[in-house]
Amino acid sequence: MTLITRRAALAGATGLLMAGCDRITTSPTVRKVLTLGEKATLSSQKLVTGRNALAQEFTRADLSPRFRVNGNRLPASADYAAHMTNGFADWELEVAGLVTRPLAMTLAQLKAAPQRTQITRHDCVEGWSAIGEWTGVPLGLLLRHAGVSAKAQYVVFHCADDFSGIPFYESIDMVEAFHPQTILAHTMNRQALSVGHGAPIRLRAERQLGYKQAKYVMKIEAVASLDGIYGGKGGYWEDHSGYQWNAGI
Repeated sequence: MTLITRRAALAGATGLLMAGCDRITTSPTVRKVLTLGEKATLSSQKLVTGRNALAQEFTRADLSPRFRVNGNRLPASADYAAHMTNGFADWELEVAGLVTRPLAMTLAQLKAAPQRTQITRHDCVEGWSAIGEWTGVPLGLLLRHAGVSAKAQYVVFHCADDFSGIPFYESIDMVEAFHPQTILAHTMNRQALSVGHGAPIRLRAERQLGYKQAKYVMKIEAVASLDGIYGGKGGYWEDHSGYQWNAGI
């Protein structure tokens, strides 16, 4: 299946709105993000930066010599192991939920679609940061191609990894989903994404803290509400560790 032509992507781009870390850091700045009331945090972000503001981008001269692996290093599932052994040749990304055209995209199809490359900083709640170069498909293009419903309020990312048998997942709202710097990255620093960094694809939502950058993404689901999805708070860390759902920086 062809995702979208490059010419159509350029035309559609004008319509676009211009994995978790392991523990909470003691950094006052990060703790402020994690402990403020959810509505107050989101309202403050809207007032100070605007929901369409761009995250800072850098040059290749700024790339970090080492980009640490956050979260899980290797999913334990047998299905993932089989995909890894086969070089992800038979792997498919499912796009489902409140869409009129559910999709099943292979890695090759995703790589053949229009791409975005960006050099950005990853800020982890553990207190470290690193700058990396990411290439992938803008999430908004996928959602448009799938015919996402106006009833959809969130996008949920279902992942191949887990913590003690509890599946990892994350979510963002539709404004963040259609932001131009929100991509499904398959390439890091001009190399195929490593397993430790989330192969075959991971989310890069560059205005969010590291725990929102879901790795090993297997399925994207457009939903009207987060209620009833696992713990109902929008993400594994939000459900189990008290992290704020809004992790905007």
